[in-house]
Amino acid sequence: MEYEFILAERLDGVAVITLNRPEKLNALSFGLMSEVEHALSEYEDDDGIGAVVLTGAGDRAFSAGADIHEMAGLSSEELAKRADTRGRISWHIASYRKPIIGAINGLAYGGAALLSSSLDLRIGCEKTQFRFLAATYGRVNSTWSLPALVGIPKAKELLYTGRAVAVEEAERIGLLNQVVPSAKIVESAVEMGQMIAKNDPRMVQGIKRLLHEGMGLDWQGRYDLEDEARATWLTSGHPREGFKDFLSRKPARA
Repeated sequence: MEYEFILAERLDGVAVITLNRPEKLNALSFGLMSEVEHALSEYEDDDGIGAVVLTGAGDRAFSAGADIHEMAGLSSEELAKRADTRGRISWHIASYRKPIIGAINGLAYGGAALLSSSLDLRIGCEKTQFRFLAATYGRVNSTWSLPALVGIPKAKELLYTGRAVAVEEAERIGLLNQVVPSAKIVESAVEMGQMIAKNDPRMVQGIKRLLHEGMGLDWQGRYDLEDEARATWLTSGHPREGFKDFLSRKPARA
């Protein structure tokens, strides 16, 4: 499919989706988000894709957030209708079956900060900066996603104030997994995605499901959840298959 607002490509087991409105700092218009969901839906059912990288075009922003000009031109009824659709898209991204890595190549403000916080992993660079802005313009978001990354006290601070979070702090508090030079950010995200894609996809996706379903459970509850999964929907294969390469290199000694 030809896209108007995103770029989509495949790189050896990894899909790369680029938010492609650099003249608008990759603002998250309704059309752009609909195209992101369409591409993700195709990759979710593609056995040749083990992970997805999401990044922004240009050298200034991952995304400046919601397209305010688009929102301002809509009626209250249309805003409500689109809010429902956006909520469905946001939850699809957050609960996506395969890992999604954010290459956060610049500003991630407002709705883009929310989007970033719902991804599995985030790689930043010297240009990365987050702002969770909802409270500054009379809205609410990220209360369900941000605490899982930075903890309740820090989430309260960032959500109450809407202040900027520069790259060094973002890495320190867990908002970023890794920081690399901006020239290598997509390359690094793809390399991480390819490491993931080489593993057993059923187990990678099962681990993601267990981690998400286990949020909020106590330690025993998380253990029981994993134990039940191993016995039912996430059963392991025989070690002869899992360690096939090792056994071929180092056969058992007599």
